[in-house]
Amino acid sequence: MQPTTEYPKLRLLLFNMVTDLDHPRQAFTHGWMHALAERVEWVHVITMWKGRVSLPGNVTVFSVGRERGYSEPRRAARFYRHLAWVLREQQPDVAFSHMIPVFTVMAAPLLCALGIPIVTWYLHPSLTLKLKLAHHLSQRVVSATYQSYPYKKDKLVPIGHGIDTCLFSPADVSPDDPPMILCAGRISPVKDQLTLLQAVRVLKDRFRHPFHVVILGAPAGTVGEMYALRLREFVQEAELQNIVRFESSVGQEQLAGWYRRCFVHVNLTPTGSGDKVALETMSCGRPSLMASEVFKDTLGKYASQLLFKHGDVEDLATHLNWVLSMSPTERSGMGEYLRERVIEQHDLSRLMDRLVSLFVGLSRGD
Repeated sequence: MQPTTEYPKLRLLLFNMVTDLDHPRQAFTHGWMHALAERVEWVHVITMWKGRVSLPGNVTVFSVGRERGYSEPRRAARFYRHLAWVLREQQPDVAFSHMIPVFTVMAAPLLCALGIPIVTWYLHPSLTLKLKLAHHLSQRVVSATYQSYPYKKDKLVPIGHGIDTCLFSPADVSPDDPPMILCAGRISPVKDQLTLLQAVRVLKDRFRHPFHVVILGAPAGTVGEMYALRLREFVQEAELQNIVRFESSVGQEQLAGWYRRCFVHVNLTPTGSGDKVALETMSCGRPSLMASEVFKDTLGKYASQLLFKHGDVEDLATHLNWVLSMSPTERSGMGEYLRERVIEQHDLSRLMDRLVSLFVGLSRGD
């Protein structure tokens, strides 16, 4: 993936939460680092957790050691040791903090003293004290949309999601028969998979379509484990065990295969949270029903058909029935349209062009 614009060489310091190709939710940051490496002189990454990496030669990764079980004081000491070396030996032009506001806060005194601007990326409905501090210590904050950032908008630059539209692309794969309703993402109350199962029961009893359901993902922590147990109990109570199955998390390449096999994807998080799995599905040419209006503009002319009321079982069942009733020609046309909308608004290459353009402006004092 080549950058579309020529930029002056830039030295970038990147703070990242997890740098690991095998991580089910954070592996995508490797794609970001590859794209940034094509646009800057070098990237030095300080990460909370380092796993398996495969990055260009101008990218170096330093871990503070959470993957080794280091204590918080030891991780803090390693953070400042790595930061001091990068500042002394490499003299970065800009610091970019990706979804880790605590690193923004920790680094800000040194970075500000040296006149190095900070850009913080944040995309989550949770508003914490650390985020508030990071906001005030950053020259700019970036997020996918205005709605996906939960704090003040004075420094906010919305730049879209970074979807790898080459990886997540259509292929000569027919949807499963009977049609698959897919729900991908970690199992958690905020993901609201229970509403999907309740809507599936309505769909089975009332509309009589043949279909099956795959919930693809792993529980998140103790709360997630308890919620997963509740979901499995409901499947038994509602006698859906012949329709619904649970699958473990997979890597990004396998995830693209699941998207291509599905008839429709369902994302149930509320407005304020913009799960990129919905965009990845659409990038593969498949429709995604969603409760969040964050992507309403991306859905374009299909917004009314693909948006359902959060937590409304009847409304979701009605929307599922509509999708399952579409003709192959209608579905194909919708899939092509949705993919083009994702490329236009959320393509990884375009996002990186916007991001590096922002870095260059700040490094020049704009």
